Amino acid sequence: MTSSSDRSPAVDVLSTRTYEIRTYGCQMNVHDSERLAGLLEDAGYVRAPEGSDGEADVVVFNTCAVRENADNKLYGNLGHLAPKKASRPGMQIAVGGCLAQKDRDIIVKRAPWVDVVFGTHNIGKLPVLLERARVQEEAQVEIAESLEAFPSTLPTRRESAYAAWVSISVGCNNTCTFCIVPALRGKEKDRRPGDILAEIEALVAEGVSEVTLLGQNVNAYGSDIGDREAFSKLLRACGKIDGLERVRFTSPHPRDFTDDVIAAMAETPNVMPQLHMPLQSGSDPVLKAMRRSYRQERFLGIIEKVRAAIPHAAISTDIIVGFPGETEEDFQQTLHVVREARFAQAFTFQYSKRPGTPAAEMDGQIPKKVVQERYERLVALQEEISWEENKKQVGRTLELMVAEGEGRKDETTHRLSGRAPDSRLVHFTKPDQEVRPGDVVTVEVTYAAPHHLLAEGPVLDVRRTRAGDAWEKRTAEKAAKPAGVLLGLPKVGVPEPLPAVSGGCAVD
Repeated sequence: MTSSSDRSPAVDVLSTRTYEIRTYGCQMNVHDSERLAGLLEDAGYVRAPEGSDGEADVVVFNTCAVRENADNKLYGNLGHLAPKKASRPGMQIAVGGCLAQKDRDIIVKRAPWVDVVFGTHNIGKLPVLLERARVQEEAQVEIAESLEAFPSTLPTRRESAYAAWVSISVGCNNTCTFCIVPALRGKEKDRRPGDILAEIEALVAEGVSEVTLLGQNVNAYGSDIGDREAFSKLLRACGKIDGLERVRFTSPHPRDFTDDVIAAMAETPNVMPQLHMPLQSGSDPVLKAMRRSYRQERFLGIIEKVRAAIPHAAISTDIIVGFPGETEEDFQQTLHVVREARFAQAFTFQYSKRPGTPAAEMDGQIPKKVVQERYERLVALQEEISWEENKKQVGRTLELMVAEGEGRKDETTHRLSGRAPDSRLVHFTKPDQEVRPGDVVTVEVTYAAPHHLLAEGPVLDVRRTRAGDAWEKRTAEKAAKPAGVLLGLPKVGVPEPLPAVSGGCAVD
């Protein structure tokens, strides 16, 4: 604990206090930040205006522990806020997430101006801890060792009116040697199917038309409740929800990816033809050292089955380059799998040593120069394949769900952007009639780049949706209030590439 001299003086709690949340890492953290925002607003806080850059009354860091330099980045950001906090009586700083779960008391020792440190298991305590820190004028560090309440029971401020994350489990039972997340998120805990479906039905009633099911190992769902086919049953049950147009999930593990899941994907119309299947390495010896419970043949067999059942499926993956002991031959096996699988997209990472993981103590750590050279070869190969696979889309007619904020150049190009059923990003010519995020348009693909498609001709059809109505209603409500600040929500569907990590939370 720090002395009162390190704390900001108490403030008038009757004044409206603003908050800002800065989110790092995986989709699970992003979804947790929606919960944190909901908790704060339920407690009377108001989101700070966009671009406030640390000017909020409460700044919350929701951290990730996967990246090698995660702690350096956090302390750099905390250092940047220190003078602002010193000059602004009553400002509070909170640090949560995986790094907080791991480092605990270290944070307030290195940054004594932090008011609250909380972990992955007790995010619901944030408002109480902030108030306690204010009253007692000393840092509050509270880290629970196990989940206190499933996050979905907490208030939520959803970032999208038309698409939503739905957590079906938390924690992970795997013991991958490169990953620290199971130690921070705990063993897998599954939600009851009825609770998940009730949440989805409530979201659809509010106008949401796309959901992404979340779990550290999403297709292991059911192991905690004793039903090995629970995940495929859940997908099929989602297919019966009226008004739910698109269902996605991330991230599965090859070990638990069974034939009943493939059948459910193929036979449930609103489950999208998209699969994110982490490879990590194509080498059997490296997979064994990673404690991955599949081998190259098993992985390629899954890809073959998925393609047979869902011919137009877009398959993406995660790959780690430079795991300890990886030889050139091992790396060649990874390139072989990439050529055979023909991923639409691959999130490629250079191995990052994380203290506390078995891999960090392994012999055969690869020199940075070697890792970099292999990484560049892998990226070049995948870029070539991604472009070739995207070129196959030219001439196809696709239904796109119009997206918000995904086309960075849309303003200057007079285009809009949307996601195809397989989650490919498509930029299309803006039609004369109004089109809102959440609406559905039909276009013909005319051009392919490695990471996006273009539909340069006229829009063939526009379908106004309840999701678009929900977006319009929310936008009108926002216009009457101070502008919000984004939580850094990734795009719905296959996530944007995360910073270089060694696997981890929701990247299994």
